[in-house]
Amino acid sequence: MTQNFPPCTEYNRTGSSKRSARRWAIAIGTCLAALWAVNSSVARAQQGTGTLRVQTNLVAIPASVTDANGEPILDLAQDAFALSEEGVPQKIALFEAQTSRPLDLALMIDSSLSTFKELKFETDAAAHFVRQVVRPGDALSVFEFAENVTQLASFSDDVSRLEAGVRRIAPGAGTSLYDAVVLGAKALGRRPPGRRRAIVLVTDAGETTSASKFEDARHAAIAAETLLYTIVIRPVKSESGRNTAGEHALITITDSAGGAMFTLDEVEQIDRMFDRINRELRTQYWLGYYPHPSPPPGADRRVRLEVRGGYVVRYRKEYFTPPVPE
Repeated sequence: MTQNFPPCTEYNRTGSSKRSARRWAIAIGTCLAALWAVNSSVARAQQGTGTLRVQTNLVAIPASVTDANGEPILDLAQDAFALSEEGVPQKIALFEAQTSRPLDLALMIDSSLSTFKELKFETDAAAHFVRQVVRPGDALSVFEFAENVTQLASFSDDVSRLEAGVRRIAPGAGTSLYDAVVLGAKALGRRPPGRRRAIVLVTDAGETTSASKFEDARHAAIAAETLLYTIVIRPVKSESGRNTAGEHALITITDSAGGAMFTLDEVEQIDRMFDRINRELRTQYWLGYYPHPSPPPGADRRVRLEVRGGYVVRYRKEYFTPPVPE
């Protein structure tokens, strides 16, 4: 836009002239109006650009690295790790070895009749695990599940209160395994951001009474960005007498969300498994990256993490991008 204004010298030469003064005032007003219009156009353009811009959030990947015997591998450098998303290599923007980030845990104990004879071992081991794993700043919640899922102790680092919750576990009918994963994941999803999240599930893997389906449980665990550690107690060693479908479902959910699944043929081994989970949670690496290119909203993205040295690495392999705002 081009505006023709009276030259400044004209006003200076004829300052006593009311006509010149009016012309100069009009010119100044026109100039200011033009500047306002330009600034408004820029602001609208910036606002429009902001609306269209895709904001890429940091994707956090907690990872456990162990040797073939399950012993944690510590003190690996950042260059030992390689990240990719949908096959595209990604630049690691955040790296913490043996992270000290606070931990939120949902401890979920199967109290169905099928596990009744093991319930005393389970509760004793769970109480020991609570004493072991909870540190100041962490938060653990205790749940039992049979035909229903019940929260027995809310998220806290009060060990005595959490142990009391564990001791209130009582036998029930049915096994709502998928409901347990869904409700545990949703409870963790409401916890503050920037903290690590994990479900620790003790079960015989039988699924009989859930309202939720397998894909509901898998989706909830991924969406909550929670790891899943499962201890499966096999009441029957023969596959023909067990619910192997439940075991395979948990393997699939665990593989997507990260974590680990342990199977026990003897319930007396449960203390050792709790110890292993505690050790793994305390020796995790924490990696983060900004996806490039920016992924579309509402997408299911696959992540691959590789570690030099031939070690076993466990990490969450999927995440969901935020949906388009309504």
